[in-house]
Amino acid sequence: MIEGYWFPSNHADPRAVALYLRHYSARRYRDGRPRRQFCPPGEKMVLLTQDCRAVWVWHRPLMPRPSGESGVCCTLFRNEGPILSSALVAEATALAWARWPGQRLFTYVADAKVRSVNPGYCFKMAGWRRCGRNKDGRLTVLETHPEVAA
Repeated sequence: MIEGYWFPSNHADPRAVALYLRHYSARRYRDGRPRRQFCPPGEKMVLLTQDCRAVWVWHRPLMPRPSGESGVCCTLFRNEGPILSSALVAEATALAWARWPGQRLFTYVADAKVRSVNPGYCFKMAGWRRCGRNKDGRLTVLETHPEVAA
């Protein structure tokens, strides 16, 4: 029996790959070959909902990030299902802190590529906050800390 919305998956699960390919950040191979996996190297947690209509990826690199951001990054969230996105964000946040206690969690939102007048709204409704822009100014950075959720 599954408690909660998310269940563990992996970076080569074809259901997760299919959702990834419909995300605005998806990268395709120039030579046209099919994508069989989709996560950067490092520690990761890939989550799917039971109906496989939402995917989430947490990533913690092995080396410092060139951006200077620290913590565990949500590198992918796509919800095509009926579950409220903010509920999915809240549960994925709790799962990340269970695995990486005390870590800052953050994500990037490409405002221009999101069909919303309030990019990152579902994260904000789950207790995350805007903390700035990336170095080139194209992406909004959202974050949360364990003490915020307490």
